[in-house]
Amino acid sequence: MLRDITLGQYYPADSVVHKLDPRVKLFATMIYIIALFTFQGILGFAIITGMLIFMIKISKVPFSYISEMCIRDRFNLVFTPTGTEYWHWGPFHLTSTGIMNAVLMTIRLIYLIIGTSLMTLTTTPNQLTDGLEKALSPLNRIHIPVHAIAM
Repeated sequence: MLRDITLGQYYPADSVVHKLDPRVKLFATMIYIIALFTFQGILGFAIITGMLIFMIKISKVPFSYISEMCIRDRFNLVFTPTGTEYWHWGPFHLTSTGIMNAVLMTIRLIYLIIGTSLMTLTTTPNQLTDGLEKALSPLNRIHIPVHAIAM
């Protein structure tokens, strides 16, 4: 079953998160993404990690199901020429700054995928579309095609 997972696939379960209004989940995911790329240092990542673990736990989506979707980014590892250089070959540099950037970006990307996947795993595509349409409904007053944007 885990091999057949599709990114963004709905995972049916009976949880508090599944029952939330899609607009709440969309807004919470947006705040989560902003916090993920704004927080700095160990304390910021500790807060994000705690929040993410809590949300996964109450969503009743198995962590093994979520972890199947994670990817890694390693470009920062060899393309950052600043910092203490450990290795060099042509345009490739292995530096202390490159290692730190690669580790932080990898953590952020993994958390980004897990956090946004939690929203799509707990909300059907129809619920997401309806929630987005309702959230954007004030734009109808100025003749913006909200239904088309939501679709």
